[in-house]
Amino acid sequence: MKIDSFIARIIKAPNVDHFSSTDVRLAYLALKNDPSLDPDVVRRKVYTELVRLEKKGWLKKLISSKKGITRFSKTSLFDEKNLFDKTASDTSPVKQSQVDKQQSLVAKLNHYKADLLLNIGETEAYKELYSELPELVDEIQPQFNEARDNNTRILGKIKAIEGLLKHNNSVEK
Repeated sequence: MKIDSFIARIIKAPNVDHFSSTDVRLAYLALKNDPSLDPDVVRRKVYTELVRLEKKGWLKKLISSKKGITRFSKTSLFDEKNLFDKTASDTSPVKQSQVDKQQSLVAKLNHYKADLLLNIGETEAYKELYSELPELVDEIQPQFNEARDNNTRILGKIKAIEGLLKHNNSVEK
């Protein structure tokens, strides 16, 4: 089965399972590092490829009943060798190792971004609680400060990984 080599590299990673098309799209955009790419076009392309793999039985589509979020997971039929025949011949072991490192960095980056969103929500909740219950300021303030400090740490990690990804992509070109 012919599939886009970048999408194939992303979903073949052993730590990639139970993923959304957004996860793959973000990794795709980071790996390609091409500012001319239209995220909407990439989104449709990624989703089309994932649906093709689902129809073949290699992926299973899981839709959350609460939020309607679609995620995919690999099935026992997932045939990495057949999927990557085309990409294996055009990728040297050294280049593949670099791609694996890049994928690992992108996965970490996505994890940190999710953590940051969670912490931003937490700080917003503390602000709301402070407005609604000003008598609890002594209890709320230390927790708010800790969440804000976590935001700063996570943002630093995100900037470090983004800088490394940007540097790696400029070196490869």
